[in-house]
Amino acid sequence: MNTQHRPVTVTTPASPASPASPAFPASPASGSFPPARGLTVQLSSTRRGARLARRFVAQHLADWGFPFDGGLSSTAALITAELAANAVRHCGGTGRDFRVHVLLPPPPEPLRIEVTDACADRPLPAGPPSPAPDGGSGNGLLLVDTLAARWGCTVNDAITKTVWAELHR
Repeated sequence: MNTQHRPVTVTTPASPASPASPAFPASPASGSFPPARGLTVQLSSTRRGARLARRFVAQHLADWGFPFDGGLSSTAALITAELAANAVRHCGGTGRDFRVHVLLPPPPEPLRIEVTDACADRPLPAGPPSPAPDGGSGNGLLLVDTLAARWGCTVNDAITKTVWAELHR
């Protein structure tokens, strides 16, 4: 089992904290949002890596003022879990880590979740997702299609592709 930890990059507002202007000026509930925030983490292409991706996203959304049991956080965690599980299942293996990037821009822009893997040679199936015939596994992209405002796939180069999803707040 690969227990090596990868670096995590978290982007927060660069404004200095002061009594009149805290580092995180307001919560989403107050209607006032700080500048764009982001999270990037590279994880091993294992079931543990997929589980950690979901937990990182939920934790950082909570840190940014979206409660764990709230709609946005729950939906973002579920979409992240599905996209990360696909990266692990279809692209897993030694040296094939995946990267999760979450961007939370100010409203009205949507929350964006991206999962990048090293399998550009394995594109997503063409056309809209459909339910698996046996009702078992294989419904992840159908779930993403149902929950996300928009989603898609971008082939970055000969090696990597990014599957992304956007959520309205």
